[in-house]
Amino acid sequence: MKRLISVTAALCLLCACSLNEAQGEKNTAKKENPPKEVKKEKEDAAQDDLVLEAAYFNEINEVDGKKVILNPENILSLMNKEFYLPADYAPNDLVRPNVAFSFGDEDVEKSYMRREAAEALENMFAAAKEEGVILYAVSGYRSYDRQKAVLAAEINRVGKEKAEQAVAIPGTSEHQSGLAMDISSESEGYLLTENFGLQAEGIWLCENAHRFGFILRYPKEKEGITQYQYEPWHFRYVGEDAAKMMYEKDWTLEEFFNHVKKI
Repeated sequence: MKRLISVTAALCLLCACSLNEAQGEKNTAKKENPPKEVKKEKEDAAQDDLVLEAAYFNEINEVDGKKVILNPENILSLMNKEFYLPADYAPNDLVRPNVAFSFGDEDVEKSYMRREAAEALENMFAAAKEEGVILYAVSGYRSYDRQKAVLAAEINRVGKEKAEQAVAIPGTSEHQSGLAMDISSESEGYLLTENFGLQAEGIWLCENAHRFGFILRYPKEKEGITQYQYEPWHFRYVGEDAAKMMYEKDWTLEEFFNHVKKI
């Protein structure tokens, strides 16, 4: 993936170095503590120049009042309650990652991911294991029809309003993209629960997933932005550069696209 660019930040740094040399040592205190207005202007300018190639933004066509994504193969596709994947979309590069699954070696739909994401997942699980953290993949790719069945079952169980806070409407699920994996641990009984975020495995993932290109997609206290409840088990592949930025700035994918600009 192309690296994010911050041209203004680099220019500001060069200007600052030249100014320091000109002012001399007698103004050291002033240079170390620039006026708040100047500091804020530099920060805002640097933020405005975070740019990304247009191909990493959603291309949208409105169909029956729904915003349907035309470039779903984009690894930064933003799918949520506003943006839909085509009902007939299925990634053409699905593979089964060589990791431990909660259901063993059974070859089922949910054990697949897109190739790039699968390779990154393998690297992440291997790194965790080296540190004594054993992870288990629970659910990856999920077709549009399978998502319909999952949502219907949850509606029958808890009602429509509660169900749609936890289960994506068909077409809006990241699982259909092949870029998401639900992860659990033996200590959590291989279940997908909020308590997983308090377990050593969940903490390790939260602190390290970005190194492998994954983000915690639905963080705590961001429900108003993502429109989904906290899910410490759901990790989405976005590539290492974007994941690193989102981790460092504590951004969701929605917030990320609120800040970056198209080249």
